[in-house]
Amino acid sequence: MMKEPLIQLEQIQAGYDGKQVLRDINLTVYVKDFLGIIGPNGGGKTTLVKTILGLKKPTAGKITFFRDGKPVPSIRMGYLPQYNKIDKNFPISVYEVVLSGLRKSLWKRYTQAQHRAVSDMLHRMGLESLGQRPIGALSGGQMQRALLGRAIISEPDVVILDEPNTYIDQRFEAHLYQLLEEINRERAIILVSHDLGSVLQNVRSIACVNETLDYHPDTELPEGWLEDKFKCPIDLVAHGNYPHRVLKCHKHS
Repeated sequence: MMKEPLIQLEQIQAGYDGKQVLRDINLTVYVKDFLGIIGPNGGGKTTLVKTILGLKKPTAGKITFFRDGKPVPSIRMGYLPQYNKIDKNFPISVYEVVLSGLRKSLWKRYTQAQHRAVSDMLHRMGLESLGQRPIGALSGGQMQRALLGRAIISEPDVVILDEPNTYIDQRFEAHLYQLLEEINRERAIILVSHDLGSVLQNVRSIACVNETLDYHPDTELPEGWLEDKFKCPIDLVAHGNYPHRVLKCHKHS
């Protein structure tokens, strides 16, 4: 069965302050895809995500969105940013954070159905007792759960998660990936992470970003593929439910 495209990037280039961060990026994200984006620090992972979201305008290239196989101006996207990008002093409650993921018509209040959806999402994220707490009063893991709830409550076409397991405890990490598996039955997921073990354990396809992009359609990676893309030796060691990343001793020139 032929896969249906959702997002297509062609010859994308992007950068900051005159410095090129991404070049010649070609990538197709498919409907109900589960794509893992990996790569070394500074390789351009977050820049790629911001470009897809429209938060960063590419200096060259083209991005096309699809619905039912036809190009459309935009699609619905949910976004969980990196934890350290969040303003913890912003005066807003956990309930309001999740609610803000829903759109409402101008001059109209949120509906009762939307408020019920927020209550259900807080329960799903294990935050039902913290709804009225200020977002800045949460622990790192609790805040990630609130932001994940905000990202998925609008039922987007794709959910983009930038380092979602940062500050999440091990107990909720297992629940997180179970939750993502459920979400993926209905919509595409793009998962950005430095944790190779968790990525390879859960996603279906891999894109390695290190200025350029190398795509692999599954997680059965050829021997040496990761080392070549990261430019340093890498082993993956299975341990329990999740493999761990091990970097061999190496020197950078």
